[in-house]
Amino acid sequence: MEKHYTDSQVKGVSTGTTILAATFDGGVVIGSDSRASMGGEYVSSKTINKVIQVHEQIFCCMAGSLADAQAVIKAAKFHLSFHSVQMETPPLVISAASVLKELCYKNKDELQAGFITAGWDKKKGAQVYVVSLGGMLVRQPVTIGGSGSTYIYGYVDAKYRPDMSREECLQFATNALALAMGRDNVSGGVANLVVITETGVEHVVVPGDKLPRFHDE
Repeated sequence: MEKHYTDSQVKGVSTGTTILAATFDGGVVIGSDSRASMGGEYVSSKTINKVIQVHEQIFCCMAGSLADAQAVIKAAKFHLSFHSVQMETPPLVISAASVLKELCYKNKDELQAGFITAGWDKKKGAQVYVVSLGGMLVRQPVTIGGSGSTYIYGYVDAKYRPDMSREECLQFATNALALAMGRDNVSGGVANLVVITETGVEHVVVPGDKLPRFHDE
């Protein structure tokens, strides 16, 4: 069967976002900016939430086509809810990442979305997984994604430590998002952060005017 490719498939996908997740001693921080754009040129929303709860202690961030990402996450939440009822126990973080991987892989010719999955479970503690375009699944202690990530690879490599405290990791994530949002014209708004530990979940929102500044903007 002949396949027809859209311009975005030929030229590549403009993700227009900054997402990240990092493990620390006892938990994980996952976060993103809040700006949504159309084609990387027109800002359609300044306050979209890209950090989505898929189960009690499991969250994911999305990059790429917002419509595709929301459809995948909606299906993943249904699968995980059904799985939790069947097993009579909360799903593992790897289970959530695997569901996203399967959905992305089976629909790789139509979807233009990637995900970061982070959470805490009793079996392996705090975990971070990357599900890239096409459905590849990789576990990493820290990861970044989206168009803004290209500006902060050096910062992340230099500053991340797996033995950070909660406060240190939260500041690390806030600084990384602020740096990306300051340089990437399609990342911006507020920093939405979620801290996940054994004891529960904490949401942290840093307004744009409260983000740290590292250069004249």
